[in-house]
Order: sequence, then C-alpha cells, then structure tokens
Amino acid sequence: MITAFFRTIILYLLIIAGLRLMGKRQIGELEPGDLVVTLIISDLASVPMQDFGIPLVNGVFPIIILLSLSMLVSYFSLKSIRFRSLVCGRPTVIIRDGKILQANMAKTRFTVDELYEELRSQGYSDLSGVKYAILETSGQVSVLPYAHAAPLTPQSVGLEVPEDVTLPVLVNDGHVLMDNLRASGRDLSWLQGQLKKRRLTSPRQVFLMTVDEAGTVVCVTKEEPA
Repeated sequence: MITAFFRTIILYLLIIAGLRLMGKRQIGELEPGDLVVTLIISDLASVPMQDFGIPLVNGVFPIIILLSLSMLVSYFSLKSIRFRSLVCGRPTVIIRDGKILQANMAKTRFTVDELYEELRSQGYSDLSGVKYAILETSGQVSVLPYAHAAPLTPQSVGLEVPEDVTLPVLVNDGHVLMDNLRASGRDLSWLQGQLKKRRLTSPRQVFLMTVDEAGTVVCVTKEEPA
C-alpha cells in the first residue's frame, strides 16, 4: 500500500511538471503533437501505478523521453516556420467574403453542422455578416465579421471612455496577494484601512477583494458556515 502511494505521487508530480512545461492550454486547444504526447504519457503512467512488478523507472524513463521530445519539437517549431507547419499544420480559411469554401471544408473534414455551431457560439446566425472564418490548428474557428456586422465599441463610434479595466485581485479566499497589492500601488497599511472601514479585523474574513483603476474597491466577505 505504501509502495503504491509513493509510486502514484511520483508519477503524478512528474506528469504535472511535464504538462506545465508544455504550456498552459486546455485539451481542446492542444496542437496535434501535444495531444499525442499527453495521451501516451497518461497511458505510460497508468501501467506502473497498477502493476507493482514493473520497476518505476520503466514508466518514468519513457515519460521523460517524451517530454524532452515535446520540448525539442517546440524549440524547432519556434525556429522554423516550415517545421511548425509540418508538425502543427496551418490555419485553413473556410469562409471568404461570406462564401463557404467547400474544397477547404472537405480537405479539413469540417462539416456544415460544425461550422454553424461555431458561428452560433460566437453570435452569428448566418453567413451574411461573416467576411472570413478560419479553422485554426487547434480546431477552433476564428470569425472575422464585416465592419457593418461587427459589435459596436466605444472606439468605433468615436467615444472616449475612462479606463476602468483592472487586473489586481488583492485578497483571494482570505489570502493577501502581495504581488497584486504592490502592482496596484498600494500596501498593507492601505489594506488594513479598507478592512477597518468595513469593520473587519483580518483578511481571513474576506472572500474576494478587488480594486480598479478608478480606485473603486469591491469587497466580498466570507459567509458564515451553515
């Protein structure tokens, strides 16, 4: 039992480290090569977890080789456009000037139902507003609308609006995020002042606290356990 525990922990940490090295992407956004590596690694890891007669190194060594190969492929993909196209493929235009390119649809084996599903998910019910639709190498469809069908933005209508987009989450589930606090130009004294205004004694009582560019603070306190 103890052997199984430690073997599982070692393999788990190795796979997590490997996936971190491969980059922060969801399964649906993986390139073909990354997806293949992920599937093979999961299969390799499951064998030494279940069969204690197999030495752990027999599962770890192939995983390390695959991760090294994946990193090597990524390196050459960055250096060579031709190599990247060979390994990852190229984006394919499937709609141009509102017309479906049937040859490209057939080449990529992308059906009309899948196309309309992607269009609907991005707010387009028909082809009249779509100038280009591009099937990316990840399988996602990028839709570029005509100017008249594009969503209105303040810039498109000549309006100037104050910048209120902000990144810093200052407190997350009772934990103070010091990097974000410093990035917002504030310190612990300011944070303590904000807590005191709300009759709070500790950041542990805060579920979420954010601040925007205008200095507006949003504070959500923790709910009492039922």
